[in-house]
Amino acid sequence: MSAPGKAPASAAGRLAAALDLPPVWLLGFMAAAWGVARLSAPLGGWAVWPGVALVAAGLALAVWAALEMRRRGTTVMPHAMPDALVASGPFRLSRNPIYLADLAVLAGWSLALGSPHGVLLAWPLALVLEARFIRPEEARLAARFGAGFAAYRARVRRWL
Repeated sequence: MSAPGKAPASAAGRLAAALDLPPVWLLGFMAAAWGVARLSAPLGGWAVWPGVALVAAGLALAVWAALEMRRRGTTVMPHAMPDALVASGPFRLSRNPIYLADLAVLAGWSLALGSPHGVLLAWPLALVLEARFIRPEEARLAARFGAGFAAYRARVRRWL
């Protein structure tokens, strides 16, 4: 895999870079949760509606955050250099509301499937998101916005 921001040399490298996006990781973890649900004892029907509500809340949060980023004129692409430091909307509560939304979607999906063990997959997804996307994004934000990002980081938590 090439470094973020640099084009991969081969077709396979370009494909790997194109697939290295948070929604692709989320879909992979959702598929794993589906597999876990087939192997584990179900929670029962009571978990379906809370799961659907959590998926809906996660999707709403992701849309809100993406719209806020667009309103501020910056990219939602995780490997791109940001044009603005967004600290409004959902970014007042979390530095990473879209990634938080991904975790909510995965947990809700697992609940809707009736899988208590699938919910546990949110932890490794959070680790992947932090390593692959959040830390590099924070480095780009620090390089681009310096003291402004340092002040934002000091007052707003990474997750919640």
